[in-house]
Amino acid sequence: MDIVIRAALPAEYEELGEITARAYVGDGLLESETSFYADVLRDVAGRAADGEVLVAVAEGALLGGVTFAPPGSPLADIAGPTEAEFRMLAVAREARERGAGEALVHACVARARELEGVTHLVLSTQREMTGAQRIYERLGFTRTPERDWAPVPGLTLLTYRMEL
Repeated sequence: MDIVIRAALPAEYEELGEITARAYVGDGLLESETSFYADVLRDVAGRAADGEVLVAVAEGALLGGVTFAPPGSPLADIAGPTEAEFRMLAVAREARERGAGEALVHACVARARELEGVTHLVLSTQREMTGAQRIYERLGFTRTPERDWAPVPGLTLLTYRMEL
């Protein structure tokens, strides 16, 4: 199966938002589909206005997506001035184990390398996201525990960085 990575189309925003929210809830990363952050995950149009939303598509089906935040984007949580960041990587449960997540990460790496002055690509992940962490480490990201942070009390996010 050939996976194509491209910019999300406005007609896909609603479906991608649902895929993302369901992935987080289904993986036990959110308590319910009605939580505040589930609504944030569904707001693909908002993310597209402040960053770049990429999707993985195969055989006409939307498999998942990721949000890429170039330097200066309000979507960047931890990136410094010479760093790009990606967030909200999610693949539909029925599309997992087909390479879509890894293809989306590769696309973010390629996009960061295209940007003049960008020296690193960074990300935050939840401790429970072990499958994603294996992808990050396999692709050359290294843990940066000194940058771990808590967006809300009781939720510490682990951070990774790749030198470009």
